[in-house]
Amino acid sequence: LYGCGLRIGELCSLERTHVNLGRGMLHVCHAKGAKDRYIPLGKMLCRGLKAYLNVVNPVKYLFEHREATMVSRASISTLLKKTAQQAEILKPMYAHLLRHTFATHLIENAENIMTVKDLMGHERIETTMIYLHVARPSKGKTISLLDTLYDK
Repeated sequence: LYGCGLRIGELCSLERTHVNLGRGMLHVCHAKGAKDRYIPLGKMLCRGLKAYLNVVNPVKYLFEHREATMVSRASISTLLKKTAQQAEILKPMYAHLLRHTFATHLIENAENIMTVKDLMGHERIETTMIYLHVARPSKGKTISLLDTLYDK
């Protein structure tokens, strides 16, 4: 959920074939608005998914119940709440919070707002712009763009 900014329904409906570890990409099919999108997985998530697939070996869905049935939203929500309790996280935990955090962290790390829009699967830029109000600028060194053009 956090690693790709997925909606809970998108996570539940992910099929094993939607994960391309070789390319490091996730294909989100028929998301909100019946649109598809591709999301980069990153090295850490690819390693985790590879280990998961080797152990669990799901039949159809990436995360499934017995008999290759889709995992439910309620199951994911319950798992998130239990995990948060075990980690002693006091704030309420829910799937959409991880999606919001994904978008906010992208913006805080200076990702292009149009790229964030596409990764989130938003139809309108105004929806993505909401995250600009929540994001805190990086506390790293502020650079001059001219300094990045020339090696010293």
